[in-house]
Amino acid sequence: MARLFVFAIGGTGSRVLKSLTMLLASGIKPDPQKEWEIVPIIIDPHKSNEDLKRTERLLGNYQSIANEGGLSNGFFSTKITTLDKLVASENRLSGSFTFNLQQVSNTRFKEYIDFNQLNEPSHALADILFSGSSINKRGEEVNLLDVEMDIGFVGNPNIGSVVLNQFKDSQEFKEVAANFSSDDRIFIISSIFGGTGAAGFPTILKNIRNAMNNNNIDGRGFLQDSKIGAITVLPYFKIEREADSPINNSDFIGKTKAALYYYKDNVTGNNSVNALYYINDDFGGKALVNDPGDNGQKNGAHFVELASALAIIDFLKTPDRDLECAAGKAINPIYKEFGIRNDVAGIKFSDFEDYTENQISLRISQLALFRKFLNEQASASSENQPWSMEKPELGQQFLNDSFYRTNVTEFLSSFGEWLVEMETTGRGFSPFNLNSSLDSLVKGKVVKSGAFSKRVNYGFYDDKLNKHSRGKSYSSASQKMMDLFFKTTEDILTSKFGLKK
Repeated sequence: MARLFVFAIGGTGSRVLKSLTMLLASGIKPDPQKEWEIVPIIIDPHKSNEDLKRTERLLGNYQSIANEGGLSNGFFSTKITTLDKLVASENRLSGSFTFNLQQVSNTRFKEYIDFNQLNEPSHALADILFSGSSINKRGEEVNLLDVEMDIGFVGNPNIGSVVLNQFKDSQEFKEVAANFSSDDRIFIISSIFGGTGAAGFPTILKNIRNAMNNNNIDGRGFLQDSKIGAITVLPYFKIEREADSPINNSDFIGKTKAALYYYKDNVTGNNSVNALYYINDDFGGKALVNDPGDNGQKNGAHFVELASALAIIDFLKTPDRDLECAAGKAINPIYKEFGIRNDVAGIKFSDFEDYTENQISLRISQLALFRKFLNEQASASSENQPWSMEKPELGQQFLNDSFYRTNVTEFLSSFGEWLVEMETTGRGFSPFNLNSSLDSLVKGKVVKSGAFSKRVNYGFYDDKLNKHSRGKSYSSASQKMMDLFFKTTEDILTSKFGLKK
């Protein structure tokens, strides 16, 4: 099984990773012809970031569901694992999805670089390089050397590039290199208009491509010529104006231009990346709360993050022959953007180009239909339907089990929250009538019904569940639930809603 190591940098990295997790949970396969194992590594100094914490919880629930109920095809069928699970020997990895940045918590930048211990020439150079000012988390203007880094680099990539360069000597990087094979790939998620992402992308990319010069790691040859994809997220939301915040809308474009100019020589100009995806959206919409990080930085999910996650799927479907490297350089670099068919405020499946619509509409709709049944009908059907009563039973005892009560319901609750947030954040993604009857769940789709065609209601849903469970055997109740609902929702949506497989 080939692996994809995903480096998700900063708040945008966590939010794109969350969207990728939703896509994989729905049953979208990165490559139907090849099994992939996803190894996420979140890089963010802001450990109290709510976006990071929500993504970590989601990944943990995904793992539990996949381990207990996942099958080779269906919901949760792509394996997601932490880096430590790849390592057979004792190691110092935490077992979480988060890269352990050293010496960042409760630390000012000047302390990180031992500013007061520098000799006179180095002291003077640091004064020049970091002579600007920023606003700290208490709204006070401070010198860059006095920036507190536990809420991130607050739009200062020059600081971020210094701190994140510890990546090359980290235990995590050593383990990636030691467990990296020629079939594996790497993908880097970052924004370009802030501090952590803008600094992290070129820093991590440089250290991977310069692997042959790093004597502290094994597997350097495979790593140096690895197939690397990346998504560079340009400004896609606005924030409220706040006088005491270090983050301002007016800075986004300037920071983007400066970063792109640097990338021109050090990323795209030197063929360091095999496939680079660009995305932005100037639609605007309601401005987000201006929170540099001290209040948790919980942003609503955004359609751009879903489109960015699709770049990862696209990268894994790209043939090996198009991603060849020599001496750490991509031979034929690929550059892509994302577009929609109709420039509308609320995107439905029909507003995508055909390829994207066919790729995601059925699977995401299946997960939505699965969630709707569990929320509205599961208890009523659990004690009186053949599909639930036949062994292994999916009755009330199963519904009270921690697998269902904690992992499944919490994940699907997060899925519903994600859909609602994407309806209302920026350019809305609203393909569903979430609170409607079953037969009007998917916007723009007319359900087939009439004298010889049954209505889509919960009685019809139960009939389909009974049909697909009849005569089947399952190794566990959890696998029965995942397989049965995947096949049933696929049947309903293709036969009654006209969605394509």
